[in-house]
Amino acid sequence: MDVGFVGLGLMGRAMARNTVAAGHHVRAWNRSPVMASAREGVVMVPEASAAFEADVVFTMLADDAAIRAVLLDEPVLELARPGAVHVVTSTLSLDMIEELRAHHEAVGLRFVAAPVFGRPDVAEAGQLAIMAAGDPAAIAIVAPLFDVIGRQYWVMGDDPRQAGIAKIAGNMMIAMAIEAMAEAAALTAAHGLDPAVFLELMQQTQFGGSRAYQGYGDKITREAFEPGFRMDLGLKDLRLATAAAEAVGARLPQLAAVHDQMSGAVAAGMGDRDWSAVAAYTRNPG
Repeated sequence: MDVGFVGLGLMGRAMARNTVAAGHHVRAWNRSPVMASAREGVVMVPEASAAFEADVVFTMLADDAAIRAVLLDEPVLELARPGAVHVVTSTLSLDMIEELRAHHEAVGLRFVAAPVFGRPDVAEAGQLAIMAAGDPAAIAIVAPLFDVIGRQYWVMGDDPRQAGIAKIAGNMMIAMAIEAMAEAAALTAAHGLDPAVFLELMQQTQFGGSRAYQGYGDKITREAFEPGFRMDLGLKDLRLATAAAEAVGARLPQLAAVHDQMSGAVAAGMGDRDWSAVAAYTRNPG
């Protein structure tokens, strides 16, 4: 296929390279210069609209503001190849997803929301978990590309917002799991038990097989907080969950508590660290 990519950060560049390796032609645009090693096999184009001359276009941009600046403030979608399928893999607000759906319909483009679970190393391995929602015919077109960048994809429904809420709720659960381990580590350490011993026990018994408990538990015990998923982005996703809950009058007290804790950690200057670093803040908020 002729595939476009907009956004070559750690996630986007891994997805683009895997698409090239599978034999597809890839053209890409990024808002800032990209190192040669990150664009190997990818044809860089001078503007985002040129990436939308492809049959299928993936965007991996950070948030609502980035989507608006790149795709809506400029006539990028209006200049896209007629009938192209645009796959948005970002975690966005439900309002932004609906705005995108309406905009695509107005300009004659097909839109699939397909946020992903997985850190950059998982993206490099082509093992992302993908949640897709939108027109079934459009999803069928991009399904072979999902098989390239991911280990599996799940169809959430015909409404793109259904994929969005799945990702928002999933990230909320991961943040809750991180905070649960952070508090357990703080409690056990305060009573003289090595948190690494305790969390290994939990990983092999009550939470055996949990990717969140395995991956983030190890980061917490090793205090290895180099960013895989930055805490400021994690806090952004908790804000999205809060807004989604408020929109339907849902009361989610655990979400509120985890949001406040992570907000405090970001305010303390930890926003550029991995979101599992909230464990360090939990143990020493001063």
